[in-house]
Amino acid sequence: MYTVDPRRTTSAAWADVWLGIDVGSDIALANTVGHEIIAAGLVNQDFIDHSTAHFEEYKEAVREWTLDRGEQVTGVPAEVIRQMAHDYATAETAQICWTLGITEHANATDNVLALINLSLLTGHVGRYGSGLVPIRGQNNVQGGGDMGALPNKLPGFQDVEDDEARGKFEALWGHPVPSEAGLHISLMLEAMGNKEITALYVIGENPAQSEADTAHTEALLDGLEFMVVQDIFLTRTAEMADVVLPAAAGWAESDGTSTSSERRVQRIRKALEPPGEAKDDIEIISLLAERMGRGWGIPTAEQAWDELRALSPMHAGMSYKRLEELGGIQWPCPDEDHPGTQFLHSWLWEDPMPREPAPFMPTVWVPPIDELSDEFPVRMTTGRRLDSYNTGVQSGGYHSPLRSGGIIEIAPEDGETLGLAEGDIVTVSSRRGAIDVPVYFHESLRPGLAFMAFHFPDEAAVNQLTIDAWDPKSGTAEFKATAVRIEKVA
Repeated sequence: MYTVDPRRTTSAAWADVWLGIDVGSDIALANTVGHEIIAAGLVNQDFIDHSTAHFEEYKEAVREWTLDRGEQVTGVPAEVIRQMAHDYATAETAQICWTLGITEHANATDNVLALINLSLLTGHVGRYGSGLVPIRGQNNVQGGGDMGALPNKLPGFQDVEDDEARGKFEALWGHPVPSEAGLHISLMLEAMGNKEITALYVIGENPAQSEADTAHTEALLDGLEFMVVQDIFLTRTAEMADVVLPAAAGWAESDGTSTSSERRVQRIRKALEPPGEAKDDIEIISLLAERMGRGWGIPTAEQAWDELRALSPMHAGMSYKRLEELGGIQWPCPDEDHPGTQFLHSWLWEDPMPREPAPFMPTVWVPPIDELSDEFPVRMTTGRRLDSYNTGVQSGGYHSPLRSGGIIEIAPEDGETLGLAEGDIVTVSSRRGAIDVPVYFHESLRPGLAFMAFHFPDEAAVNQLTIDAWDPKSGTAEFKATAVRIEKVA
């Protein structure tokens, strides 16, 4: 097990080898690994010839990424990169797992594509024990995407620009569906600034504290003509709303389904009645529809699910009855005789190939947008802690012996250089703002690297510091690479 992380996390402590990569150099590392696998003659040539396209273009793109250059850019010793490349390429089975440390960058999509290239190079995809594993940051993130919570997709990942796919929804819903993709959250924020969006309906999200450069985000939300928030807690965003709709807690007070990172759809069963005036999300949305002149009754969760199954081929065979009997089913599951799909990309091994080969996608490394300088010499990255959840809305009201609260962690060497003692209050400044927090030293950090968790925005509003630069392909902001200055408060 190799762990690639700027910090020596608990996962790194379990690993055989830890690669303490410099923040934002993920593509450089992946391209160097790819170059070494090719240079050492360790590619799976049969798989490449049968299942992939554009290998020569990829080979040319990584030609410059020698071990020496990889070490120079990533900070990881060349010999360690070489050993990881050889171990990955020659393993009987191998997986690449990644989290938001890869995807919360301005080049997030390319970071992922660089890893996919390595799986195509070695054939470590689409078979038992080998694959690509995006580990989600929250429960049911996969399910949200599956249900169409993406600006360019209908449920079942059907493209809104596909006339045939869109026509199915229009026929059942009795209403036209826009044929052009909508806006992801970063573009929505831009549209609010341009007054192209003047009203907002927020369900189960706290953008006032979760988005980058929160002072700017709050100003945009405050400038809306109307905002309604549907949530189980009175979040900072809800406090700014014109109307708050109290919702049920989906994990305990609602019926429905949840989908894991392995595409397994499982049943969620109601255990408690919602308190007070809180209602299930389906009921709230249905009552709103009725008041807007489009009454469709109040469907049960199972009725809503059956409608989805009629429209999404990859969910068609997943009745509630089968989900109960089998303890969950992995999509795609096209009919009720289908057992579900264990390996999403097993088709890569079929002969003849049932579809077009998987393309290599050459990627170009660029450094983080927020550059280090004499004024802002420290690279700060953000992340999660085991005891807390997102902006702390759901976990902040409970005590935990693991919780360290709103602090900044730095390397002991930096503490000594800055003349700091643990517990000192420091001002952490970026190009967007400044906050005062206690400082603590942590052996997991190398000199020049600082870490803050984002769970405690009322104590330490870390997203006042983060940059709102975002990946043009995914819309994800660059939360992981902020340039800061740390000064002791007199």
